[in-house]
This record gives sequence, C-alpha cells and structure tokens, in this order.
Amino acid sequence: MTISYASLFEFTKSILKAAGSSDQEARTGAEVLLSADLRGVDSHGVARLSGYVRLIDKDRVNTKPNVRLVHETPSTGVVDGDLGLGLVVGPQAMKLAIKKALEVGSGWISVRNSNHFGIAGYYAMMALEEDCIGFAMTNASPLVSPTFSKERLLGTNPIAVAIPADQQPPFVLDMATTTAANGKLEILQRKGTEAPTGWMQTAEGEATIDPYAVKDGGALLPLGGDRDHGSHKGYGLSSVVDIFSAVLSGANYGPWVPPFVAYLDPVKDQVGKGIGHFFGAMRIDGFRPAGEFKSHMDNWITRFREAKPVKKDQPVLIPGDPERLMESERKTKGIPLLDPVVEDLRQLGERFNIRLGE
Repeated sequence: MTISYASLFEFTKSILKAAGSSDQEARTGAEVLLSADLRGVDSHGVARLSGYVRLIDKDRVNTKPNVRLVHETPSTGVVDGDLGLGLVVGPQAMKLAIKKALEVGSGWISVRNSNHFGIAGYYAMMALEEDCIGFAMTNASPLVSPTFSKERLLGTNPIAVAIPADQQPPFVLDMATTTAANGKLEILQRKGTEAPTGWMQTAEGEATIDPYAVKDGGALLPLGGDRDHGSHKGYGLSSVVDIFSAVLSGANYGPWVPPFVAYLDPVKDQVGKGIGHFFGAMRIDGFRPAGEFKSHMDNWITRFREAKPVKKDQPVLIPGDPERLMESERKTKGIPLLDPVVEDLRQLGERFNIRLGE
C-alpha cells in the first residue's frame, strides 16, 4: 500500500496527540518519524509508531516532558529530556547546539533521560540551514555483542554527519555502527526472507542468517561482522557513541540502556537516566569563509562523482545520495508500506478512532 506523505503525516500526528502529546510536540514527532520514511529508512519510520505508543502505555515515556538545560558552558551543555519522546527531545537539544555554534563557533549538547529518537540524520541536517556542519549520535538498546563476545552490551549506536555544499547537494552520512540496524531485521521478518551472512550471531556466538536470531537470544554484530573483516573497528565506533551519548551526559550506557520494546522492562540498578544522545554543530566560518568552503565541497563532491566505477551502470555515490533521491520520489509518489505495517497502523487507528488515509 502507498500513502501520500500528507495523509501519513496527519495520521501520525493525530496518533501521537491522542496518546498524550501536545499538538506542537505531536507535529514535531511526526515530522521526525516521517523523515525516515521519506528518505527510505523504513526501519525508523512509521513502522515504529506503535512501539512508541506501547512505551507511553507502559509509562516509560512522558508525553508532557519538561525538557531543560541542566548544565552548560558557552559551547557545551547537558539536557535532561524528562523521559520524553526522543522525537521531541532531540530537536530541542539540536537547536540548542546550533544556537551555541552561532554564538561562539561550535556547540555540543549531550542528552540524558530521553528515549529512542528515530533517524539520526534528521538532527545532523538541521545544522545545514545555518551554514553549520551537524553531528548526531545516540546509544540504543543492547542488542550487539563486542568483538569476541556472545554477550549483548551495545546498541546499533548510529552516527550522522551533515556537511553543506554550494551548488551540490549536501554530504550526509547516516550510519549504524553495526553491519545492519535492528530495524532491517524487522523488515526481513515481515518479508519472510533470510539475512545476509555477517549481520548477527546465535546465542552461542555462531554465525547465522536467521532473521529471528536476536529474538532467540542471539546478537547483532558490529560493523565488519567478524575480526577478520574489521568488526573491532565497528565495536570501537559503537563504544565512542555510547560514551559520548551516555557516560558524558549521565544516561544509561552499555547493558543498562532501556529496551525499546515495551514488553521488556529496564534492568534493575540502572547507572543513569534513560537513553542518551549527543549533538554537535560547527560554524564553517570558524575555520574559513563559508562560501569558500562550500565551493571546495562542490569540487570534492564533483571529483568523487567522477571516480571511475567498477561497473558502468553503478556510478560512485556520495553519502546521502540514495536517501535524497528516495525523498524526492516519495514526496511525489507517496510512501510505500508493507502489509504488516499497514495492519499495525490500522489497529492503532481503530484504538484512537483515527482513520488511516491513502
């Protein structure tokens, strides 16, 4: 089923509002959530809407949060999200990072006491409008085993960086630090297909292509899959995200991060508050004139686009290209949803008496 962006936005906003959010926060949450669907990151879009509602039902999300700055210097700060939706907490924290960047050259905000914030790239891209380079990262539910381990201690812990250009589209890197994000497994489960080798391991640490392996006690693998293919590097990147997002802010880290699924309760004796994020913004003219920099970014992007491809029908891409092209297409043609997602949304709609349009 394909649904227009406008219809899906109104539906999502109405569901979040019916679940307890204010009109403005429901609007913000819907915008962040649907930015993932527009950019083709279906694992972090409306497919997760019912998961957020279940967390609200379990009183693990505060729909009326008092998001506040609890510590700051001219260029840094810590934000307490008051257990609000990450989709609501994240934009406020990133705006603060950008404000500080505009005032003193760079701004860095670490967040505690938040929840899953959706697609990391959304926040990094917020900085582009102010001629800033944007950064965003978050820790997540412990579903990932460190290299050489079968214990789940880290999340998929994404990193996003957005860099403006002049005539060329911006450079936008948005990546999990695992070989694949957990949402990709959920998509495979809905499609009934196997996973590629290197995505995960069984509870005993053996390689598997079973998309249900994580639900059966297995784990996702760090970027690289195994030591011979560089999983220690993915493990290192994920660790940095965990430390910047949580150890720095006072959020939970490692195995103490609360699970996204509502049927699992957070572990006892937590070491912090909620989930953690980390946002940053750097003013380009803190280093060189913005126009000069963006002109050279155009040159950089153009040269890499001209790189000789291995196959003539597969040109070299710039980070952000696939998502940008997908966004353009889906704004025009609508957003395709898998049947299980449609059914999930319809059930939500029936509960709140909100019709899912087309």
